[in-house]
Order: sequence, then C-alpha cells, then structure tokens
Amino acid sequence: MLQDEILSLLRSEATAYRSGEEMSRQLGVSRAAVWKAVEALRRAGYEIVSAPNRGYRLAAAPDDLRSRELSAALSGHTVGREVVCLDTVDSTNSEIKRRAACGAAEGLAVLANGQSGGRGRRGNAFQSLEGKGLYCSVLLRPRTPLDTLSQLTAWTAVAVCRAIETCCGLSCGIKWTNDIILNGKKLCGILTELEFEAESAAAVAVVVGVGINVGQTEADFGPVLSPIATSLIQALGYPVRRAELAVHLLTALDELYTAFPQGKADYLAEYRRRCVTTGHEVALVRPDGTRIPAFAQRVDDDFSLVCRMPDGHTETVTAGEVSVRGLLGYV
Repeated sequence: MLQDEILSLLRSEATAYRSGEEMSRQLGVSRAAVWKAVEALRRAGYEIVSAPNRGYRLAAAPDDLRSRELSAALSGHTVGREVVCLDTVDSTNSEIKRRAACGAAEGLAVLANGQSGGRGRRGNAFQSLEGKGLYCSVLLRPRTPLDTLSQLTAWTAVAVCRAIETCCGLSCGIKWTNDIILNGKKLCGILTELEFEAESAAAVAVVVGVGINVGQTEADFGPVLSPIATSLIQALGYPVRRAELAVHLLTALDELYTAFPQGKADYLAEYRRRCVTTGHEVALVRPDGTRIPAFAQRVDDDFSLVCRMPDGHTETVTAGEVSVRGLLGYV
C-alpha cells in the first residue's frame, strides 16, 4: 500500500524533509498520488508537516501496529518477510504454532495489541495489557542440532537488548537466562518453544516470543508487580511508539538468524557482558520448589550458568529458575 511505503520513507529520515517529487520518483507514482496518500495518513492520525520547496516530514504518529507499514520497513529481511498484526489473540506464540502447523514459512512475525493468555516460562502468566506492550513472536526453521537450538533463548536476549538500545538509548542487562532487566526491574520476558515432528521427534520449528513492557505505568502493574517490573515510558519519561520498536526488534532478530549459529562468539561475549546474574549469590529453584543457595560464577561456552555450591563443588545449570539476591524481590 502506498501509504505504508511513504511512511517507511518518511521514517528513514525522521528529522529530514522528503520532497513529494523525490518520493513519487522513488515509488514510481505521480506526485498527486503521493499527496493523496499523505492526506490519508493525516486523517488516520499521523502528523506530517510540509514546507514549500522542502517537502514532507513525519512529526508524530499514532501508536498503531500496521502489517503493511512494518513489512515496508523490513523489506529484504527473512525475519519479518510476512508480518501479521492482530488486535487481540490468546498468545502470539500460540498463533505462530497454529500457522506453522499449516505450513507457514520461516520469518513469519505475529504481533498483537493485547493477549488474553500471554505465557511466560514454566507456564507462568505474562501480563499483556492491551495497547501497553509489544507482544511479538516469530517463526524460525533452523537446521541445527537440538543442543544448539537450546541456545536461541540466550541469543534472543542479546538481540532484544540491542533493539532496545538502538531504539531508545537504554542499556539493559540480562538475568539468566531470559529476563531483560532495566534499573533493577524486569522490562521484558522471552519464551522460546520448539515444535517437533511426531514420527521422527526432530525439531521442525522454533517459536521465539518476546514481550516488552512499553507503556505501562506503576498503576498498571499494581502492587504485586510494580516493585519488580518496569516499562520504557517509566524509564524514559515519554512514550515509545511500538511500531518503531517492532522494526528494531525484528531487524535485530533477523540479524540474529543470519548469524546463527556461526556468530556465536559475538553473542556469547555480549551475553556475558550484560548478564546481571554472575558474581552474585543466587537461589537455584528445583522442579519441586526447593531453593538451593549458590554463587553464580560465570556463563560457560554453551550459555549455561556455572555455580559454586555451599559445599564448594561447582554445578552447571542448563535450565530452570534462578533467583538473584537483591533483584526482583529476592532478598
């Protein structure tokens, strides 16, 4: 759609003007068509200013998620080659799974304005207030061994941090293995799920889900979550447009997928640098709920957490819940 192509051009140089003649030539349409598309965007709530002999500039935009707008900004990417934006869904991960079962191609991205059944790790619920967060899942079909696929969650954590830093200028940390931390509170959760073929038990798809708190206030989180959760608007003091963040996120995930798994050294080094778990006292939470005190020493070459136990021996943790003393309510 012409409107989305024009939005992509205006967003590529957010502080500069783009002339109608230049855009008409680049898009292969008439200047009248450009003008009509700009007027339609204005009616839709986009603030586009114009100046004689200079052209148009995008000054502000509504916080909407539009499939064609995002697709235009992601042209040439594998991740984001198809973008589906939904109003409400049970879970973007579940929607990806349904589409994957029907043969959807790798790179499909599903975003939702809200989720009625957002999920985190170990079956925990994930708060998904409508219009407040960026809820996004992508479908990948990497041809790599299962032990390598298990590292995708850690890679994704690095990609999310890069996207937030590029979009918002905020440097985030990673709580092993998949929580994104900002100012000591949780900003984002990641849920990676594998889909297997029934007969061979081979992994045929990976669903990577990301939920970023964007516009939540302290009141939105409520008394239970507000001490341990934060959002971009709380950190910055001004709103972040989810569509802009989505473009940065899908671009970072596309770069991840291009590098996976050969670019492991780069992602491992950054994961170690951003990890807020190592060097701290932690509690390892066993499947039965038992909490074992330990000291997190380092992240090994497989993104596992190496811990020193109370009796002095070391244990390598590959999965499960790890609470960090002094973080997210653990004292």
